Amino acid sequence: MPCLYITTNLNLDGVDTDPIFADTTKAVASIIGKPEHFVMVILKGSVPISFNGNKEGAAYAEIVSMGGINTEVKRKLIATLGSIMQDKLSIPKARFFLKVFDTTATAARPISKM
Repeated sequence: MPCLYITTNLNLDGVDTDPIFADTTKAVASIIGKPEHFVMVILKGSVPISFNGNKEGAAYAEIVSMGGINTEVKRKLIATLGSIMQDKLSIPKARFFLKVFDTTATAARPISKM
């Protein structure tokens, strides 16, 4: 199940976040190749964030997935989610940072006996 956790310094009180949830869910599912009903999106606003020495609108996101991540997928996620942040929250793409983590890349390895 892919999980996208987005934090922003914008106050989201009174903001219709439904389109953000819908667009990010659809994008993650499509790009990673997982069904939408497996995608979790968490959105948190009013988080103190300073980027490039100022506190203008910015967002930090992390996405964790069990498989489906490669270099091309990372590029598409960054571009697509950055566009959604710009379109829905007016956060410039240059003020959006995405950390991508594939849990299968760090799968447990057997410990050798001594």
